[in-house]
Amino acid sequence: MAHIAYIGLGSNLADPAAQVRGALRALDTLPQTRLLAQSSLYRSAPVGYLDQPDFINAVAKVETGLGAHALLDALLALEQVNGRTREFLNSPRTLDLDVLLYDDLQHHEHGLTVPHPEMHKRAFVLLPLLEIAPDCEIPGVGRAAEAMQNCSDQSLERMQDVAG
Repeated sequence: MAHIAYIGLGSNLADPAAQVRGALRALDTLPQTRLLAQSSLYRSAPVGYLDQPDFINAVAKVETGLGAHALLDALLALEQVNGRTREFLNSPRTLDLDVLLYDDLQHHEHGLTVPHPEMHKRAFVLLPLLEIAPDCEIPGVGRAAEAMQNCSDQSLERMQDVAG
């Protein structure tokens, strides 16, 4: 059975734009998974721990036969292949991949919460998401476009070239 998932991508180390572009290509190689759409790249200021470089972010839409946990495991493995370390909360990273949405699933257990619990508060997630899914609904929250209105104070810069 095919599922639709949205993946958040981010990087702020080791040529972040190249990291995100490479990860977008890699999503299409995951088992039972096909990349359907990808947003432009966006530059955003760090959140939480501020003493680090800006991030490059994007959002991808995939069709997958993987369950939500299996998809997350595949994303975590991809992070590791790309040198991701977790030194402390919100630390700089070569690659960060998050399951934002998985069908209309609302799920919470250790290690996986869908929809992603902070996505509706983050312009760097919502704006790229809206670029590829303008009518997107966040289960339990509402329309992504309405959530984006609450993030108007967050600075975000669309980069000149697209993610592809």
